[in-house]
Order: sequence, then C-alpha cells, then structure tokens
Amino acid sequence: MAGGTDWLRTLARWLPPGAVRPFGRPVALFFHGVEPQLDDPRVQLNQHDACAFRAIAKTLKDNFQVLPLATLDDVLSHPERHERTVFLMSDDGYANTLTVAADILEELELPWTLFASTHHIDTGARNPMTLARIFFHYAPSGRHEIPGFASPIFLADELQRAILVGPTLAVLKAMEANLADQSVAAMMAAFSDVERAALLERFSSENFLTWPDIVTLAQRGVEIGAHAHTHWPMHCAQSHEYLIEQARLPREKIIAAVGSCRYFAYPFGNVNDISPEAWQLVRDAGYESAFTTLSGSLDAGMNRWLLPRYGLGSRDPHLEALLPLLRAGNSRLARWQKRMAA
Repeated sequence: MAGGTDWLRTLARWLPPGAVRPFGRPVALFFHGVEPQLDDPRVQLNQHDACAFRAIAKTLKDNFQVLPLATLDDVLSHPERHERTVFLMSDDGYANTLTVAADILEELELPWTLFASTHHIDTGARNPMTLARIFFHYAPSGRHEIPGFASPIFLADELQRAILVGPTLAVLKAMEANLADQSVAAMMAAFSDVERAALLERFSSENFLTWPDIVTLAQRGVEIGAHAHTHWPMHCAQSHEYLIEQARLPREKIIAAVGSCRYFAYPFGNVNDISPEAWQLVRDAGYESAFTTLSGSLDAGMNRWLLPRYGLGSRDPHLEALLPLLRAGNSRLARWQKRMAA
C-alpha cells in the first residue's frame, strides 16, 4: 500500500473511533474507478465494487465533513479547526466515474475532484499498467522477449504468474516512459488481434472518459485537476522535456475544456515516483497544490506541491478510526519533503 498504511489499518480495527477522534486532522482520500461488478480483480485493481464504494461514501457522509477542494487554502491555514475534514478525489479518469461514481456521490451530496490523465482522455488508450496486468494473467504460457527487461519473461501456471507480476511491474514502472511504452506494446503483441480485442472488451471497466464527459462532470460541480498527460511516474529516469510536458500540457488541455485547472496529482505518487525536478516543474506550471500517494494528514507548513493522500481500500470498514491515525505518517512525509527540497 502506498504510503505504508497497512499497520494503521490493522490498528484501526481494534481502536474505538471515539478514542482517536481528538487526534484527527484534515485528510485527502482518493479512489480510481467504480464498477457495478468486477470480473477479475487481479486486472481491475483500480476499480471499486459499486456496493462497497457506496458503503465507504456513506461512512464519509455520516462521520466526516467532506469539503470541496476549493476550501483547501483555509484548511491548510487552520488544520486544527478541521479535525473531521476530508477531501475526496478520483485518479486517472475512468468512464465509470461519470456513469457510476458521480451518481453515488451526487446522491450523497459529497463534493469531489477528478484528476485526469489527458493523453488517455485524448486517445482512449488504456492505463499501461492495466495492459501489463492483462499480459501477466492472460498471455500464452512460454517465453516472451520484452524490451527493457534484461532477461526473457517466462509465463507458466497461475501461481507463477501471481508471484512474478508484482516485481516485474515494478521494473516496468522504473523505466523511462518511451521504453516502458515499448515494453507494454510488446506485451500486447503476445495476443492475436482477436484475443486482444476480446480482452479489452471484457475489461471495459478500464475505458477512459472523453472530453465531453469531462465537461459534463465539470458542469455537475466536479473539480477537474491534472494527473499528468501519460500515466507513467515523474521520476528521475524521465527526461527534463518529458517532465515539462507532464506538468504543462494537461493543465493547458483542461483549461481549454472547462476553464480552470488548479490542482495536480502525480501518477503512482510514492517516494520513488516523483523527482525533485518534477514537483518544482509542477509548481512552476501554475498549479496551486499537488498531491502524492504518501499517507498523512494535511497541515500548515507542508510543501504545497507534495501533499499527502490516502488510497481508499477496496472496502475499508474502519475509516472512523483510521483517518485520525493518518497523522502518524506526517513525520515520514516531512523528512521526505525536506530531502526533496535540498
């Protein structure tokens, strides 16, 4: 789990919410897509089941104050006044955020922000990590030569694939973006055209919004922010030109579509996914704030372009106790922010 929150989730199971409530501070939470029914969670890793998501949203409605991101300045200035404040966000820009998530959140009157990866909105291209997961779980058994990997990838039975997928995707994520794109293209080439089309249809939950959809969400009151242009990390392996494009281009596109783009969320967003140059380019591109995936609470004095967020789990039944505990991540976050500014 990004941000190292597994132990906090375990602790939250045993703590009465009332006991930890005084320690609460404002927090940012994020999800990705919301689908009526999941076919294969190994591939649909970014999707919440709609019933489980509704339960999470109802918990937030009943126990916290969910505010629009436009109030962020006041919250950061006076976090002690906002012990129950939550900002709710969705990353990537899946089509089901309009057809499912937006309806649930609108019904519960919960404001939220969408961070869109604009290349995927432009083209409909799937999230590359989703395509890579399809490869690992569905490609034919045998030897696969994939650019960027020192050795061939051998796929065998289901257990072997499950063991291999995590470490191999970590290698893919660490690559320079162009090489990573070549790797994913080679993975998709392992399927025939018919097989590939059938798999993409099977996992239609991974389809992206269109620009008219983005406009519709904005008209329904959703804040639209940028999630870079292409969905690769903005880490030290990326070129200066690539990082500039990831910071500037999505803001230009979103402003052209809906009139404003004030906030940014980093793809992947953990400590190895953001370079010191990247956050400075995001700042210089004109964003008011930017969000990582390191867990913590929002506080005065933080780097406004390296703010923490907690990724909502598939169910997360103990949020009343868990969210106040996120403050425990602030010391780790502060040390990292200090290194990033050095």
